[in-house]
Amino acid sequence: MATDKELSDFLENVERRAYKQAIYAVRKNEAALDVVQDAMIKLAEKYGDKPAAELPLLFQRILQNTIHDYFRREKVRGTWISLFSSMAPKGEEGGDFDILEVFEAESGTPGAESSLDKVEREQILASIDTEIQKLPTRQREAFLMRYWEDMDVAETAAAMGCSEGSVKTHCSRATHALAHALKAKGIYL
Repeated sequence: MATDKELSDFLENVERRAYKQAIYAVRKNEAALDVVQDAMIKLAEKYGDKPAAELPLLFQRILQNTIHDYFRREKVRGTWISLFSSMAPKGEEGGDFDILEVFEAESGTPGAESSLDKVEREQILASIDTEIQKLPTRQREAFLMRYWEDMDVAETAAAMGCSEGSVKTHCSRATHALAHALKAKGIYL
């Protein structure tokens, strides 16, 4: 069982990386802070009695679920906003106001992306996800912890219960396998 000190030290150590991960996902500073805070509270409340060695993996799963929850809430809010905006009174000139007629998305944002670009990006991401799922379990774990969760080699080794050399080997094999599989599909990253 993790002591209060171990839990506190873990949360202090993971805070900056978790925020970085959340900001990449939600793209809003305040929302990222809320996501990280919620994830930390959930870990402390529900899993504070787990061994210290299990905390990194538990926290990463909680953080990912909290990010997904954020997007679900945003989708629901967006639905309600669009429903209420459709009931708004007509413009001064008597015509319907259409936000899409006056809205110009900022370059480089998802809104400015063409439908073709969105579909291509989604297909590439789906291909990458499929290939990651095909990796052997240990390679997939090492790859995701190192490159997705941004954990260093020592943290990954501790979380996986293996040596740092094994983590490096698993990551190397995973990246080579992914590169080969994606090149075979015509995807060059």
